[in-house]
Amino acid sequence: MAQKPIQLGAFGVWTFQLDVLPAARMQETAAELEEMRYGALWYGEAIGREALTKAGLLLAGTKRIIIATGIANIYGRDPVTMAAGQNTLCEAYPNRFLLGLGVSHIPLVETVRGHRYDKPVPAMRAYLDAMDHAPYQAVPPPSKLPRVLAALGPMMLKLSAERADGAHPYNTTPKHTAQARELLGPDPYLCPEQAVVLTNNWLRLGFQESDISNGGSDFLIDAVIAWGDLKTVMSRIREHHAAGADHVCIQVLTDDPKTFPLREYRELASAIPRK
Repeated sequence: MAQKPIQLGAFGVWTFQLDVLPAARMQETAAELEEMRYGALWYGEAIGREALTKAGLLLAGTKRIIIATGIANIYGRDPVTMAAGQNTLCEAYPNRFLLGLGVSHIPLVETVRGHRYDKPVPAMRAYLDAMDHAPYQAVPPPSKLPRVLAALGPMMLKLSAERADGAHPYNTTPKHTAQARELLGPDPYLCPEQAVVLTNNWLRLGFQESDISNGGSDFLIDAVIAWGDLKTVMSRIREHHAAGADHVCIQVLTDDPKTFPLREYRELASAIPRK
């Protein structure tokens, strides 16, 4: 397998919930996750903090952890601006920033941003062409600029292998991970997101055993969410690794989206093997 431009490790964090924290506390939280030995910190972009500015804050507040956009919306910046932002961060923090790009969703693109949503694969291909030819006259980064694409279907996955360094699927299963690895080939990054619920936390919050037994209630169970005790949740994450994932981005779901689930990430980190 070819050497990858940055080393993500096997486990990462994926979260929107850093946006509920003031900037200084966000940086402190990222540093705490770094101390738990998560390899990368991923976050999305919707109507919260701007993705590349946020990356700069997180990189400045940490020392080792990879900061990754999952994803930066291609409709949020023109290709020259996206390329300049990536160059800026990769020069300032070598081998610590991974640019994840995606086409987002029609409501966020058309209703919120006021753009026209084009066909995803042609739009992404044209955007990458423009990024690759964007002028940049500041100090260049010392190494290759890595990027991954948000990809679910076969055409976007193939584009991820051809024009990027891999794929970042979201809301998928280990079966999809295996299919994605087959399409990508052995070398590109494959970094699926996996949502998890630690059920011991739900029980502490007042749910009944009947809500989480015998396959679970409709209220709690979704096909793409790993739920259960720590052993069960980690087993699902390892299924992604066995199916071909390099790195699994763990998103903890709780009943309170306004509170960052640091306790749950600490509990998960306790089960991550240490080298």
